[in-house]
Amino acid sequence: MTSKQRVVVIGGGLAGLRLAARLGGDAEVTVLGEEPHAPYNRVLLAEVLAGRYAPEVIALPTPGPVLRRGVRAVRVDRADRTVHCDDGAALGYDTLVLATGSNPVLPPLRGLFEPEGRELPHGVHAFRTMDDCLALSATVRPGVRAVVIGGGLLGVSAARALAARGAQVVLAQQSERLMERQLDASASAMLHTHLTELGIEIHTECRVRGLTTTSTAPHPAAQGGGPRKVTGVELADGYRLDAEVVVLACGVRPRTGLAQAAGLEVRKGIVVDGHLRTGDPRIHAIGDCAEHAGQVYGLAGAALEQADALAATLTGPPTEYTGTRALTRLTLGGTGDPFDLAAFGETTPRPGDDVVRLADATRRTYRTVVVRGDRLVGGVLLGELSTVGALARGWADDEDLNSLFHLLTDDGGH
Repeated sequence: MTSKQRVVVIGGGLAGLRLAARLGGDAEVTVLGEEPHAPYNRVLLAEVLAGRYAPEVIALPTPGPVLRRGVRAVRVDRADRTVHCDDGAALGYDTLVLATGSNPVLPPLRGLFEPEGRELPHGVHAFRTMDDCLALSATVRPGVRAVVIGGGLLGVSAARALAARGAQVVLAQQSERLMERQLDASASAMLHTHLTELGIEIHTECRVRGLTTTSTAPHPAAQGGGPRKVTGVELADGYRLDAEVVVLACGVRPRTGLAQAAGLEVRKGIVVDGHLRTGDPRIHAIGDCAEHAGQVYGLAGAALEQADALAATLTGPPTEYTGTRALTRLTLGGTGDPFDLAAFGETTPRPGDDVVRLADATRRTYRTVVVRGDRLVGGVLLGELSTVGALARGWADDEDLNSLFHLLTDDGGH
């Protein structure tokens, strides 16, 4: 009788839990989850911050005893094939999977940290984990002055959520438009208008230089300065924004420390091949931390596809992972003011590309697709998204597109 292979997964997020579920009883699986909370869907944290969902609503399916919550892997011994944990445990493995996710980028702002310190001032929050979300929620009240630094997907979500809670929100974006990686100029302008109508003050082409803080200690001189509290945000042009809350939404960076310490190749992320293997054939990487063919996706769809491909490889004939064509989808509205958007592929046309665009200012819908030859290569939809699935399938499958009009209309041509 052959014993089951021991699979240790470092990371209790979407990718790691999907892999554990797919492996089922075909392997002896242990998942190490650093966070003490029950696993949750990180994509929906903004809905919790906005007060639309309770934390338990975004919980992922219970993985059972395979998950060890609140346990952090601190070292990988490749020679002994052992993972050492902060609780003193040492777990042997036949296969190790790194699903360590990513960390928020903390920009080099003056006043963010004290010399030799790594503690954020009171009122300054990253927005990546449930703990971040709960801490931020505890500080938000109607009328509080909040500045969100970063106008990408995460920053827009955070700003919208804070506005829904009654905060006075300023969104500071360094580039010339919001969500420039996903949206074309017209779609970004519509998003700008939508957020402005919600009372969000938006500054684009705006570089943040630093934070101003004050000591919260009763006798700063006697207590070495004591804890600090944020009071404002300084812009590069000298303008100062008053702030009681600051959200750092400046992107994320793959968590690669364990892999680097173990001597694995790391570039933008942990480098893997078509079987999601690192340079050590017994160690794989999936999700936000993995770099495949030079690409780090940082999206849920890619994490799930990688987990499925790796599960198939570990339980049967090797399955080649060839990459993910990921769709970005975001709902920016609550009751009475929905504003949905979706983007996929190349949204900026090259010379010679055809662009098909339909816009309805009254209904606040916008749809544009980029066509190269007879192939759909990208698109943006705002407002009504009934046809986004058909468009995304045509793009993902490289289908011939004899007519696009029926896919851009509200009824999909029916």
